[in-house]
Order: sequence, then structure tokens, then C-alpha cells
Amino acid sequence: MTRLSMNSKQLPVDWQIKPLGDVLKLEYGKPLPKDQRDDDGKFLAYGANGIKCRTNNFYWDKPSIIVGRKGSAGEVNLTLGKFWPLDVTYFVVFDEHQYDLMFLYYCLICLNLQSLAKGVKPGINRNDVYSIECGFPPRPEQKRIVAILDEAFAGITQAVTNAEKNLANSRELFESYLNSGFTQKSEGWTEKRLGELGKITSSKRIFKREYTDTGIPFYRTKEVKEKANGRDITTELFIAEERYNEIKQKFGIPQKGDILLTAIGTIGEAFVVDGQEDFYFKDGNVLWLKKFNAVNSYFLRYVLMAFVENLKRMSHGSAYNALPIEKLKNHTIHLPSSDEQLQIVSRLDAMHSVTQRLETIYQQKLTALAELKRAILQKAFTGELTADTVYQQVVNG
Repeated sequence: MTRLSMNSKQLPVDWQIKPLGDVLKLEYGKPLPKDQRDDDGKFLAYGANGIKCRTNNFYWDKPSIIVGRKGSAGEVNLTLGKFWPLDVTYFVVFDEHQYDLMFLYYCLICLNLQSLAKGVKPGINRNDVYSIECGFPPRPEQKRIVAILDEAFAGITQAVTNAEKNLANSRELFESYLNSGFTQKSEGWTEKRLGELGKITSSKRIFKREYTDTGIPFYRTKEVKEKANGRDITTELFIAEERYNEIKQKFGIPQKGDILLTAIGTIGEAFVVDGQEDFYFKDGNVLWLKKFNAVNSYFLRYVLMAFVENLKRMSHGSAYNALPIEKLKNHTIHLPSSDEQLQIVSRLDAMHSVTQRLETIYQQKLTALAELKRAILQKAFTGELTADTVYQQVVNG
């Protein structure tokens, strides 16, 4: 059996180590016909990763815990009223006289059940959950621990909310500054369609059979987005160097200063080619802006960033969003002199750098809060949790 990172010698004497199968049962959810789903229904219906819809019928009439069985396998959600668990879930049944619902909920969160998922469409076998051994104190002690966790997590939740708000504010600040750079126009700015300023095209089609294990890196939307945001990438696809050289001779390849713009799914991520590496890219998924000689490449990138929402609105497609070349060619921008373009780029670069530093700080804060929550949970289920230890962890964190 798997044990929850604990040693029975470390547990208080009144705690008992039990397999979860002796404490709770995971019952199968049930399909909910479409004609029984109602946006205004009285009861919640749960899928594997949370609330899926509403219904006027309920399957279980007691508070419980929903565990994702397939798909988002191992996700844990608490429900306090009558509910309907869909067939991709389990719901928890237990002896309410011996065990506290919230104690079991926190226990299941602590166990990281997602790690038990197996298969192409991840699924969890409940017998694997049943075999996990955990420590259980008497019910009064369970409730004491829950009270401490509730208070600690309320504080952590508020801190997370504040960090997320600060993160959103930092992004909004840059976006506001970015947009102001193109709305406060000076005399002499000209209005041009993108198609007038340069060539917008795509790559030569590369077929799947042409992929190789090594050779010249081949970028898709994923890699272009990573490059656009200054992140390291792990190249997954390649084409043969001979094929790359053939394309280079006949059709050309991206040159320093060209821009690659994601055009399917994730719209509007713009990467300025730096000319430091050989690569090729997927046709259709990524658009190629080249020979924009009257426009500074980084100014054009910021223009595209400023109008990214417009770019998304221009996209269409029933199965996925896509940005057609013709609509991008007809997109109008306002163009200042070359000197003004450089000045605007310099100001935006400085602001972007500040924003990125703020985002890094807030992301680190969110990571630290998540780690703090895990550390507190670990203490709760090894019998070490007191209000003082939580306070010390929060202060030190």
C-alpha cells in the first residue's frame, strides 16, 4: 500500500493509519441526459474538473466530494448541497459519525490524486485510491485541524487574489501605455494599409512525411509564441538540411527583421526574426511579414500587439480561430517618421521591461503561496499542525 509521506512513530498516539478504502467509498457518477440539463436548474451537475451544468434533478442528497474519474482525473471538488455527479466522476460516501467532510476533502487534496491517472485519456482506478494509507485522528481533532486550515487558507486565498490582481494590473498598465503610443499621434503621421507597406505571405508547405529527427528546426504556433515572449524552446520537429536549402534557393527564408505572426488558434503573437539561427515554419499557422522597409520591425511588432484584439476579431473559422492574409493586408495602421518610430520603441521597451519584472515578482509570489499551502497540508496530515506552526510558516513564507 502507498502511504501519505508519514511515519507511524511520528503520529500522535490517538491517530490511526488506515487505507482510504476503510474510510471512504468512491461511487460512480451517472450520465445526465441533455433534456434534463437546465441553465436555470436548482442543482449543480459536476464533471471531472468541476461544475459542468445545472439540472432540476439530483442524484445524491448529501454534501460530498467529487473526484475526477476520467479526463481531468484526480481533480477534487467540494459540494455542500444536493447534486448530480456525471459519469466521468466519483463521489465520496463515508461515515459522518467518524469522519469530518472537510477533513477528508483536505486529505484528498493533499494526496495529489492526479498522479494516479493512467491511459491515453487519463483515468483513475478507485482501487489505487483505496490502497493509499493515511493517518486519521479522532473526529474532534479532525475538526480542530479543519478550523486551522480554513483560517490559514482563507488568508492564502486572499493573498493569491491580491497577487493575481496585481499581476493583471501590471499587464493592463503596459497595454494602456502601449495603446497610448499609437493614439497620441503627432503631425505628419500617415495612414497606411499593411499590404501597402510590405509583403504578407506564408511559408512553402512542408508535409508530415518530410519531418526528420534532426536537422533544421521547424516552428509551429507553439514555438513562435515562445520566441515572441522571449522563452526558451525545445524544438520537437525538424526538416532535412537539404530540403531547407532547396526552399532557401527557390522561395527564400525569413530574414533578420522579418516578423512571424501566429494566425491559427493563438492569434497575434509576433516574433521579430533576429537572424541568429536557421529555421523554417509551418504554412497557414504562421504568417510572414517581410520587406516592410519603411517600418521599424520592433515598431511594427508593438503595433500588432496594440491591435491584437482587433486581429482576433478579424479571425474567423468554425472549428478554430484563423487570421486570413487578405484581412491582415487591409488592416490600417498609423505610421510616424523613422525617428519617431525609434523613440516610441525605446519608450515601450523600457515600460515592457518594468512590466515583465513586476510579472515575475507576482508569479513568484503565487508559486510561493501554492508551496505554502502544500506545506501546511503536509503538516496537517502528519499530526504536526497547530495554529502556531501555521503562523510561523505564513510569516516565514
